[in-house]
Amino acid sequence: MSNPFGRAALLALAAASVMLPPSAGAQTRGPAFTIEQILKPAFPYDLTSARRADRFAWVEYERGWRNVYTAAAPDFRAMRLTSTTADDGVDVGPLTLSDDGSVVLFVRGHPPDQDGIVVSPASDPLGGRREIWAASTSGNRQPWRVAALRESGRGGGGGGGGSPMVLSPDGRWVLYVGDGRIYRAEVDPGIKDAATVDAAPPLLRDFGVHSDPVWSPDGKRIAFMSSRFDQRRPFPLQGRAATHSFITVYDVDRRRITYMAPSVDRDTSPVWSPDGRSIAYLRRPGLPFGAFATPPRDLPAERVPAGFIEAKFQGGYTLAIWVADVETGKARELWHTAPGEARFEDVQDIRWSGDHIVFQAEPDNWIHMYSVSVANPQPAPVDLTPGDAEVEHVALSADGRWLYFTSNLGDLERRELWRVAVGGGRAEQLTRGPALEFFPAISGTGGHVALLQSGWNEPLTVAVLPAAGGSARKIGTPLPADFPTARHVEPQIVETVAADGVRSRHTLFLPPDLRPGERRPALMFIHGGPAEQMLPGYHYHDGSRGFYHMVYGMQQYFANKGYVVMSVNYRAGTNYGKAYREALEGRDRGNSEYRDILAAGQYLHDRPDVDPERLGVWGLSYGGWLTGQALSRNSELFKAGMIFAGVQMRSASMDPSNLAYQSSPAYNIDKWTSPVLIVHGDDDRNVEFSQTVGLVQALRAYNVPHEVIVNPNDTHYSQLYSRWVEAWPAIDEWFDRTLLKGKGAGPTRSQQR
Repeated sequence: MSNPFGRAALLALAAASVMLPPSAGAQTRGPAFTIEQILKPAFPYDLTSARRADRFAWVEYERGWRNVYTAAAPDFRAMRLTSTTADDGVDVGPLTLSDDGSVVLFVRGHPPDQDGIVVSPASDPLGGRREIWAASTSGNRQPWRVAALRESGRGGGGGGGGSPMVLSPDGRWVLYVGDGRIYRAEVDPGIKDAATVDAAPPLLRDFGVHSDPVWSPDGKRIAFMSSRFDQRRPFPLQGRAATHSFITVYDVDRRRITYMAPSVDRDTSPVWSPDGRSIAYLRRPGLPFGAFATPPRDLPAERVPAGFIEAKFQGGYTLAIWVADVETGKARELWHTAPGEARFEDVQDIRWSGDHIVFQAEPDNWIHMYSVSVANPQPAPVDLTPGDAEVEHVALSADGRWLYFTSNLGDLERRELWRVAVGGGRAEQLTRGPALEFFPAISGTGGHVALLQSGWNEPLTVAVLPAAGGSARKIGTPLPADFPTARHVEPQIVETVAADGVRSRHTLFLPPDLRPGERRPALMFIHGGPAEQMLPGYHYHDGSRGFYHMVYGMQQYFANKGYVVMSVNYRAGTNYGKAYREALEGRDRGNSEYRDILAAGQYLHDRPDVDPERLGVWGLSYGGWLTGQALSRNSELFKAGMIFAGVQMRSASMDPSNLAYQSSPAYNIDKWTSPVLIVHGDDDRNVEFSQTVGLVQALRAYNVPHEVIVNPNDTHYSQLYSRWVEAWPAIDEWFDRTLLKGKGAGPTRSQQR
């Protein structure tokens, strides 16, 4: 099959435009360092701060060990609070500090599936567990178990998607949600045995499904969302939307429930005022008849009765911020969206900071932060972060004056730290230079900012800098002595243009010993998500617990071994604006993002330093979907592939006219000839393992060379370091064998611990 797309465009900083003759016999060299060396550094995540103390806490994943660390003023010297030295696959996080910084709470164990089963990657005969644990930040006692979480996995655990635990301001009590009920446990249970703690009844029993509990600043009241249904079965177990919801306040000492201006509408996202006298929340219209009664398909929209399909408030708007008095429950509307306008419909959470309500929204092409004055609200909220850039991670100072945020303003592949007054004004850029910054956390006194920082030759670590800006000091676990910092190659940003004119930017790594006239093998990595972005530095993605961090290290390894390497960004990815992320005909509506993959592959194919007969492609999850597209549609271009937990069939129909089926790799299985290695855990809660099972049956039927590594009881991203130690060399050897030596695939393998 001939490739229908022309040669891609390239930024000026990319390679030459003149085709040079290949160097006879040019192959990859021996790597300058080992895979083990590149995997050794710790990966920090879940950085947080105490509200009234200059103390930070975080988790580090290091060679399978997951441990909690803390650091406090004045020297911010890191101290490990837990002593896990086992590669047990048990996740740690999220975590939270008490206001005074004396206690840190953290969750051990993975979220459950819809049947309440917690994953157990190490195949523990007793099964997986998910529990709240605590540690003293003084380090004067061993960490202790607080309570078992009671999440069902059907949506009744975290309710609105918040933290599975909420610590009281004094650090004495923790709230958690299970099956639509709120539970309370003492952080230090004393002599109470675990069975007694775990058998405690809900804190209160009231009609509805309860979620999103929030302590008042004085710790005497709890606000939460109560979702209501016609049938008295919890919505998460029922699969139906709530007709309406209330913001409810529970007075713990007086055991009194007060509803905040109860109505027929859906109230969500409660936040307390700093003085604890008021609560702000979001209000949207309740469900219309059309939520459960469908009009005939041939009925013109103008003939559907008004209010039956689209619910609106009188005045024509669909979202408002309300403020309620917690004593009386009386409330007033503070602000609402413009009539008939959907620009702020995506607002999900609000924060009360000083005398302003702050929220994130994407009314135009970029995700920004906005604020509304509580005392003097204006029709148009204040854009705190203007510019053609995205705001990614935010933190508010404890005094409510400042919003700190990371943004790619000025360079879409970078992240810098900024701050701006919550009332508006000119934003201050606090960091500049080669490092990338993520996830800021502000100390209780407001004097320091901690953040996660990385670079093109420096793995992610924790760093601290003055709140007003200045040089950052690294406080995370030091790099191993044999980490190959000096062997890293600085990546370049290159641009390609797809056949339909869409431009995409990618990260290119060239072998350090590449000589003029040589042609090297090439590898192209495709990220998952698809809401993700590859960067010219070690990656911060914490949901994967370091997978993309490892990918960046492996890109450096492959480049040092002699491959020309590229990490691809494509439409549907993040941080390039809404128009790019929500491109037309994407996903199973035509898979337009594959045009970007093909343009990137053609770009590598046409480079004078790439051997076009030795071009490989690999990807994870949605990137596995696109890798499958590459191999099934264009095996003449992509000579070998590797798929991590990839989607291959997104349609319930095999009708050739079905667009979703046409958009699936399985649709072109008869054209797939290139060998492929597949790695997948069979307890994957993101991509069904049946995707791999079905793909293998099709590959067998068409005699496509393939190998499979199955990780029993493992998840989307392997939770055991031992499996990465086995998987990465297997992938390395696979591409050596299929791209360099041409030996093809071997038998199916089941990788076990």
